[in-house]
Amino acid sequence: MDWIINNKEWIFSGIGVFIIAFVLKIFLSRNNRTIKQIQNTGKESTNIQSAGDININNKRNDK
Repeated sequence: MDWIINNKEWIFSGIGVFIIAFVLKIFLSRNNRTIKQIQNTGKESTNIQSAGDININNKRNDK
């Protein structure tokens, strides 16, 4: 316990900063994941690929 008290500046200026930076990196990397997508297409096909929502409005003029 005395060693921690005597070296508190060294611990929190070196190791403490490293630990805080490491935890922040893990937290931020979880929120910033890249999504890898692969799509195989066929001849004369319509393909739509998205990492989120897609809204398609197909309006037909049937008169």
